[in-house]
Amino acid sequence: MLDMLLQWYRRRFTDPQAIALLAILVAGFCILYFLNGILAPLLVAIVLAYLLEWPTVRLQHLGLSRTLSVSVVLILFAGILMLGIFVVAPVTWQQGVNLMTDLPSMLNRFYDFAATLPKRYPALVDAGIIDMMAENMRSKLSGLGESVVKYSLASLVGLLTLAIYLILVPMMVFFLLKDKEQMLNAVRRILPRDRGLAGQVWEEMNQQITNYIRGKVLEMIIVGIATYLVFVVMDMRYSLLMAVLVGVSVLIPYIGAMLVTIPVVIVAMFQWGLGADFWTLIVAYLVVQGLDGNVIVPLLFSEAVNLHPLVIILAVVVFGGLWGFWGVFFAIPLATLVKAVVHVWPDESLNETV
Repeated sequence: MLDMLLQWYRRRFTDPQAIALLAILVAGFCILYFLNGILAPLLVAIVLAYLLEWPTVRLQHLGLSRTLSVSVVLILFAGILMLGIFVVAPVTWQQGVNLMTDLPSMLNRFYDFAATLPKRYPALVDAGIIDMMAENMRSKLSGLGESVVKYSLASLVGLLTLAIYLILVPMMVFFLLKDKEQMLNAVRRILPRDRGLAGQVWEEMNQQITNYIRGKVLEMIIVGIATYLVFVVMDMRYSLLMAVLVGVSVLIPYIGAMLVTIPVVIVAMFQWGLGADFWTLIVAYLVVQGLDGNVIVPLLFSEAVNLHPLVIILAVVVFGGLWGFWGVFFAIPLATLVKAVVHVWPDESLNETV
């Protein structure tokens, strides 16, 4: 057993470049695992810098300096973001408040419907189970209201932190874009010199992350707008709130689409019952989801999603458990990183065979 482990170690860890790659990966994992809360503003800034790099480069090609290009892009991005906040956020918030207000009446309607089931199907449904379910739902609903109040109070406490982030993040994005090459050179100076394998992985992952962030933002916008148009045409209640939830759900591959379908179905069912309008909306909603999975995703992530669905789901679970939101957001790039590392990792036995 010991000899087998020693042979495996010699095959995998005798190359200095492999040791350098392993050291970089371990150091990066430890930094993100233990300092992810402190580094949250920097992570947000890095994501925005990746997103805004493309328009910055396009402006540079038109003859503008790097600093001026970064300034123009940030001003335009801030304008678009503020427009979305002042136009979309108030309506979405109001619809969320209305939904919370309507939840008790929805629960009563559900109980009235469920109370008729024991009479219709006495052999299948027990009246005691219906009463127990209704009581459980009422207790969950009251607990949800208390959670909302506590969250609101906690949000008031966090307003100062949010204000600080609103100042720090734009500054970080500006300097990350403006001094990109200088910062990359500074990072290279502290990395191991014999890092050929790490360089290969970085080149592949840098392009993957760039395409992934840009594609994910486009996917959120396209799916959100398409879903909103469907809901507006069908005159569905809370249409903007539901569309925003559907757009945000694309951050979580597969699992997000399944989770967000539940509130969409519930709202539609309480609005129309199980009539023709309900089924028309569900079919239209499923068409949008189908187009997202079979047309939009392959176009935007032709290389990044070259992973088995089971691998993606496991990546969401594992990296989400390690790093929360950021682990979920970067689940596909992180899974691709693992795949790239396994692909480039040296194997002495294969070299000897060749």
